[in-house]
Amino acid sequence: MSMAAIRNEIRFILNGEDVALADVAPDETLLDYLRLRRSLRGSKEGCAEGDCGACTVLVGRLSGGKLVYEGVNACIRFTGSLDGCHVVTVEHLGDGSGKLHPVQQAMVDFHGSQCGFCTPGFVMSLYALWMREPKPSDAAIEKALQGNLCRCTGYEPIIRAARGISDYGKVAQDPLKRERESIVARLAAMNDGARVEINIDGKRLLVPASVDDLAAILEAEPKATIVAGSTDVGLWVTKFMREISPVVFIGHLDELKSVSEEDGVITIGAGVTYSEAFATLSKRIPALGPLIDRIGGEQVRNMGTIGGNIANGSPIGDTPPPFIALGATLTLRKGTARRTIPLEEFFIAYGKQDRQPGEFVEAVHVPVPARGSHFSVYKITKRRDEDITATLGAFNLTLGADGTVASIRIAYGGMAATPKRAKAVEKALLGRKWTQATVEAALDAYGEDFTPLSDMRATAEYRMLASRNLLLRFLAETQGGTAPLQISRHEAA
Repeated sequence: MSMAAIRNEIRFILNGEDVALADVAPDETLLDYLRLRRSLRGSKEGCAEGDCGACTVLVGRLSGGKLVYEGVNACIRFTGSLDGCHVVTVEHLGDGSGKLHPVQQAMVDFHGSQCGFCTPGFVMSLYALWMREPKPSDAAIEKALQGNLCRCTGYEPIIRAARGISDYGKVAQDPLKRERESIVARLAAMNDGARVEINIDGKRLLVPASVDDLAAILEAEPKATIVAGSTDVGLWVTKFMREISPVVFIGHLDELKSVSEEDGVITIGAGVTYSEAFATLSKRIPALGPLIDRIGGEQVRNMGTIGGNIANGSPIGDTPPPFIALGATLTLRKGTARRTIPLEEFFIAYGKQDRQPGEFVEAVHVPVPARGSHFSVYKITKRRDEDITATLGAFNLTLGADGTVASIRIAYGGMAATPKRAKAVEKALLGRKWTQATVEAALDAYGEDFTPLSDMRATAEYRMLASRNLLLRFLAETQGGTAPLQISRHEAA
């Protein structure tokens, strides 16, 4: 692998201005940069952990030659990750005439703001939605606002404002649409194929030029912190004050952003975000669609990556249990060498994964459920949206012609120190009739598989009861009952 050219500054566009920064620390957040260094104080800090959305800004990036804008949480997005991006804050809305932007005017006319602290974040989330869907459904509006919290209005005025934005203007006349060709050209000119290296008072950040360059960097810097979406690492800085230098930012690497399918196996690059994976996974494995919709808010899904969710090894990560139940494998890379292992073997113990120094997750390979099989995922949380898992169960069942269990894989998160198979439960079910009596007889086997802990999200007793009940729910759903076990308020209406 040849050495990439090195540049000592990051380059991006902030609103309408080209920016070149050589003095950015690896742990500086975009929100701090905007408020403290640029006096752009429309974006607010409410939670500093990507929950409330008051800091929402848009980040545009080139993807396959197209400019894509997404809402992100500036409070946990690092400035060093912005090389080659266009950052749009609430101050940039409007056409220069002094009039309010259509999103802002709708919020005024429909009384969508009271104290106003959260309002800029709502405006930016609705702006991103409006550009994608000028006439969104109520379900689309609520999904777009999952990551924005308000204490004052009760949300209904904001939803009414979202419905009415297009009455105040057309997307085609919006500055981000009219100036798109110019922004694309400016961002393309910034992409010189160089590696970025910045050292501020001994704190270092690196932005690889390519995946090969990433592999070379990690061989030389095996203890570096790899940052893809920063939805976890951002909190290491804002909540735990951890030292993360040297940092290697990888969210820009298109080589890690591919999603493909061959012979019934979906291969997902480690840098693919939840939002980018949604279309393929929700279509080919429908049970994963509702699960992804409940991972954080839209800002988190636009930042967080599938590979990061796996690599950090959290026992409550949402994607490992369903992927394990599906029999997924993982490709790890060190230098030019690659190895592929079963995903379940990657998780060794709490905080420990089968990843050697200098090795990184390159892709995960997820089999599509076989025709005639049953696959479901259930996530238990205190609140339905934008909450961390208490327990999550994934079930993959194939029945024989005689109604017996021909194969079954069950995996849980939140029940052990790692995402874990329920092998004793599987053994108790295998080869037996798929009936209420069989499942009830297998429930005692949960005690062989799991010894959950009590914490702020759930007690051990609750987790054990819920995990057993999820198997009973899976049984009920596979037996084709007429009454739905879950219904959204939009379906009810």
